[in-house]
Amino acid sequence: MSTFRENDSEEKEQCCEERKSRFVSLIRQYSLELSHTMRGFKLKERCKTTQVHAYNPYPSETSSSNPFPVATTSKLHYPTINSILAESPATVSLSTTESFLPYGLPRTDSFEPPVELCLKSVDFVESLAELYRKLQITQDFNKSLVHLEQYALLYNLGDPKLLRRCLQSARQHAVDVHSKVVFSAWLRFERREDELIGSSALDCIGRVLECPKAALLHGYDPNSVFHHCQCHGAANEISDFRISDGNNFLTSEKDGIVYFCIGNEEVNCIRGKIAALSGPLRSMLYGDFIESDKQRIDFTYIGISVEGMRAVDFFSRTRRLDSYPLNILLELLSFANRFCCEEMKSASDCYMASLVSDIDEALVLIDYALEERAHLLVTSCLQLILRELPGYLYNPKVLNIFCRSEARDRLATVGQASFLLYYFLSQVAIEDNMMSKVTVMLLERLKECASERWQKALALHQLGCVLLERKDYKEAQHSFEMAIEAGHVYSIVGVARAKFKQGQQFLAFELINGIISDYTPTGWMYQERSLYSLGKQKILDVNDATRLDPTLSFPYKYRAIVMVEQSQIEAAIVEINRIVGFKVSPDCLELRAWCFIALEDYPSAISDIRALLTLEPNYMMFCGKMRADHLAELLSLHVQPWSPADCWMQLYDRWSSVDDIGSLAVIHQMLINDLGRSILRFRQSLLLLRLNCQKAAMCSLRLARNHSTSTYERLVYEGWILYDTGHREEALAKAEESISLQRSFEAFFLKAYALADTTLDSESSSCVIQLLEEALKCPSDGLRKGQVGHSPN
Repeated sequence: MSTFRENDSEEKEQCCEERKSRFVSLIRQYSLELSHTMRGFKLKERCKTTQVHAYNPYPSETSSSNPFPVATTSKLHYPTINSILAESPATVSLSTTESFLPYGLPRTDSFEPPVELCLKSVDFVESLAELYRKLQITQDFNKSLVHLEQYALLYNLGDPKLLRRCLQSARQHAVDVHSKVVFSAWLRFERREDELIGSSALDCIGRVLECPKAALLHGYDPNSVFHHCQCHGAANEISDFRISDGNNFLTSEKDGIVYFCIGNEEVNCIRGKIAALSGPLRSMLYGDFIESDKQRIDFTYIGISVEGMRAVDFFSRTRRLDSYPLNILLELLSFANRFCCEEMKSASDCYMASLVSDIDEALVLIDYALEERAHLLVTSCLQLILRELPGYLYNPKVLNIFCRSEARDRLATVGQASFLLYYFLSQVAIEDNMMSKVTVMLLERLKECASERWQKALALHQLGCVLLERKDYKEAQHSFEMAIEAGHVYSIVGVARAKFKQGQQFLAFELINGIISDYTPTGWMYQERSLYSLGKQKILDVNDATRLDPTLSFPYKYRAIVMVEQSQIEAAIVEINRIVGFKVSPDCLELRAWCFIALEDYPSAISDIRALLTLEPNYMMFCGKMRADHLAELLSLHVQPWSPADCWMQLYDRWSSVDDIGSLAVIHQMLINDLGRSILRFRQSLLLLRLNCQKAAMCSLRLARNHSTSTYERLVYEGWILYDTGHREEALAKAEESISLQRSFEAFFLKAYALADTTLDSESSSCVIQLLEEALKCPSDGLRKGQVGHSPN
């Protein structure tokens, strides 16, 4: 009997524990779903209503427009303790999974690849070879735009280092000041130096190639761009000018005094020296005008102050400018324009250009400079604005300078409206917000500046892509058709997509079928046709796309979604792993995370989402309907939490097993509790480089540099940034400076890498080995040391 009572007691305890566990799980689920519901109400609306909004847990009563349950005025079903405990564990599991997939799993009919924004040739190798031949026959001072065309063609490959070399070559062969300024600013933008705390828009890495002061100098010397610049030694080099004394009229200053009256004050000047400033002044003072006989001339209404006229007198005597305030310099510029004093205008323009150092100052001065047509001052202001991008892109003053058609005309009057300028601006806008009105306006200006066929094709194609994303299908189709007329065959894809969106699926199919018939088939052609194919032909086209171009990610994702629709979740994950194995992207990780959630493998799902957030911190899942970081928070409630020690153990395990995505996920979790841990950011950048995610890696390096707590550490991260952007000698200097402050594994390793890439002789190889041995003697967390054997030497 006692045994029976004991068993009965154990069964009751077990039943109680199950009910308790189920109760906790369900309460947590309802709390999470209730938080979804309350996020759907605006605060104003919640305060207006007098009704208590009860939560309705039944999905059948949710609206199709809002996948989350909402309060209604109909009869509500309130969950009670007994009803919660009465639910089976299977129901609990199903409800939890559904709460993580509120929009369901992806469907093939709502999934398509984007139309690529770049120039895309039907025969890439032949187009590249043709550009190479074009470079060989082009004179050096005309090569700059050819390298820019090369950049546009290679953009499709997505290799930042290759693109940077194109921009460097274009800057090397830039002839005019405007082109030098734009290319230098573009190279700075590619490094995202604006994200470095404490950096200035006019900071220089020490080379002529990107030096803001060297960009303002006239002249063409392609061999000098890789030399060290003189910006620290000659601050005002651009204002170093020589002007000859043109006064050949008077030998006696006593007989040539003239007084210029401004209000109640007089400014005495030497008549001959003022006359020497320009032909109009010479005619006024020595010609047939009445002023030639006057000793006092009224200049009250000329538009110059007493101080301004004294500055004119000083310049006429000395042929140089003193340290005047900006308002006096602007008066000099205006006076010079009024009386055609070219020497004084050039001097004022040059001197003021050397003084522009602040973005707010530049935004004010550029209007005056455009009005007075001061070319170099406009260029100097433009340079500072461009080097502050993307931060000031949406500043109203910046938009007024660039976006409107009449603004482009104003820039054109001083030679500052070019295809190059608007290509750079539109790229910045596309990366920041492709669908914004600003992007459309800049692309329209780009189209207006295009002169060569490839320029027109690029501008029209990109405009079509943006309009397509904005669902302006008719205008997008028109832009794509014009791009085709300019010789860009790939824009047929844009026309087909626009027709498809307008319900013309058969016409879209026929267009792509025509490309396949007329040209040598490539992967993207079959990929595009698969969107418009039916039945078995669709999957055949997708498979042909992979056969011809295994790097296309859409076919893998499509096949995976087909498997998901057939409830073959494990097979779908295997298919996604095929592309993730050599090409990691946020959308592939998102799809795999969906599959893991469907399998209730929440640890794997949250791992992929954390890795995804490392690549794109603001990523939106479920076709832009839910923040990825919010889903990670929800999933973390169903995953065993890790202590800091657990995280380090997990990181060591994943790092040693070369599980790069798993390592990224662990580091992301560690950084949530320790944002300022620069060493973790550095480790993150190494993993991202290994995964060939260079932009994300550079972002991690910049964050590591910004959160560094010591000078020697900051120098190491700055050195790695320079090394990864091709500035090896500067990286070597940073490493040596860091080692002089404190010996560290990372500094020695950086020095070894930089030295190995700079020189390749046997002597430098032995030096690299010694540096690596020194690195191993320094304390380290052990993660980096495993790669010493793989360093270049």
